Amino acid sequence: MTVDKKAPPQKAMLLAAGLGTRMGSMTEDRPKPLIEVDGRALIDHALDRLQETGVDEVVINTHYLAEQLEGHLMGRKTPKIEFSRETDLLDTGGGIKKALAFFGDAPFFAVNTDALWLNGPFDALSRMAAAWNDKTMDGLLLLHSTVDAYGYTGTGDFNADGDGKLVRRLESEVSPWLFTGIQMLHPRLFNGAPEGAFSINHMYDKAMEDGRLFGAVHDGEWFHVGTPEGLEQAETYMQIRYAGIRRR
Repeated sequence: MTVDKKAPPQKAMLLAAGLGTRMGSMTEDRPKPLIEVDGRALIDHALDRLQETGVDEVVINTHYLAEQLEGHLMGRKTPKIEFSRETDLLDTGGGIKKALAFFGDAPFFAVNTDALWLNGPFDALSRMAAAWNDKTMDGLLLLHSTVDAYGYTGTGDFNADGDGKLVRRLESEVSPWLFTGIQMLHPRLFNGAPEGAFSINHMYDKAMEDGRLFGAVHDGEWFHVGTPEGLEQAETYMQIRYAGIRRR
């Protein structure tokens, strides 16, 4: 398989405003994006992957213990970082909508900071950019096998047809694909979006009705670091994989 050299977006958003309550005592004195895996904060893992793909500008929404998070990132030179500060939590959809002016009228990556991924044979973000079709897509979600994900205990999120067009799983089903929290979006996805706090799922539903929400399957490892158990699985995997290798 070869990957089209179509240039990926140069701008991205990291979603980092949440309270991280499922992490228990670990987030009592620090925001979840600063929890470390393999000696590096989750948010730095995500920024590293974005930078490697060619992203040079990132906006990060902040709320809980925002000063800690912003202070941690002050020393980072690349990519260039701006903050979208939320006085009140706006949820995933409201948080992205608040920052839309940052992207102009161009597609961008949006990444949850509790998603940790390792590339397979090809860079995941570059593969998404290569698969993007601006004429037919408003959103492209990176998917992973429901049964092969680390730290994930759910029943999946989507089914996909042969072209990658997505529909939600039925309530009684286990679907083959989960959403990794990594996506490529066009600002028009938010046309008609409500004001204030709302879940991006509302915009997914509209895009699916219009046949404009697609998925691309990740060919590497993915870890859901949303609970202490997920964190332990990710840490154990990284220690085994990189045993004896000095990490940057």
